[in-house]
Amino acid sequence: MSRVVAYFVASIALLALGFSFQNTTIGDITTGGFLALVTPAILAVSDEKVAIRMRWYSMRYRSEMVRISAAYLFRIKIDGKYLLVKGVRFPHYQPVGGVFKVSSKGRSFLVGVGAQDDDLIPIDQASEADLRIRIRGAHLSRFYKWFDGRTGREDAPWREFQEELIATSILPEGVFPYILHEYHGRVVDRIRFSPYADSREVIMADVYELLPTREQEEALRLTLSAQRNEFGWFTSEEIRRRGVLPGMPNVVPIAEHAQKIV
Repeated sequence: MSRVVAYFVASIALLALGFSFQNTTIGDITTGGFLALVTPAILAVSDEKVAIRMRWYSMRYRSEMVRISAAYLFRIKIDGKYLLVKGVRFPHYQPVGGVFKVSSKGRSFLVGVGAQDDDLIPIDQASEADLRIRIRGAHLSRFYKWFDGRTGREDAPWREFQEELIATSILPEGVFPYILHEYHGRVVDRIRFSPYADSREVIMADVYELLPTREQEEALRLTLSAQRNEFGWFTSEEIRRRGVLPGMPNVVPIAEHAQKIV
């Protein structure tokens, strides 16, 4: 926020100075300086719009308990199609990925903001330490700043890739001893009331794009024609329509959040 404020304060000061010295060299210089600062100011606001939104939520919903689910998703695309896997808890196809895990340091932070375990999904060995919580709305801005700082939480997407694609033998382990990926961006849904959670919730996801080697790309391409129930390849239209296409007799259920990778 300090960068945004600095840009705007400087811009307003230069604009005021420009008006004071209209039709003079000083006026021309200050007006030029104002125009030079307006663009980065707008870009700074765009970069920090989620943080700004969270500050507003912290004030607007300060007394309410808000559910937060923070996950990472993989965009795996070959020949115009996206790889989705069948969910374990819910019978729909979804991107490879899952909820971030928190470390002991992260747990300390969450305890400090009074975070509670989310009861929407039962806590078991698989879901323990998931970044799926409920916190007082007043702490949303502080939580987002911590999350964006990446300290105290999982910060690599390999775990779910290995669990969902390698351990299940969908992809050969020998061809995928490691993966390269590129951070594609973050999608933070606007706060909304969830009848399932019986509370307001904020869903956020970091999207990573797989950058396969030539050998890995060929291994992925070999699965395009595979007839296996636990995964499938889908077009962007199928994902946007959540598996429902005009004139098609069969409906393949696709999770709503799969649209975040398209």
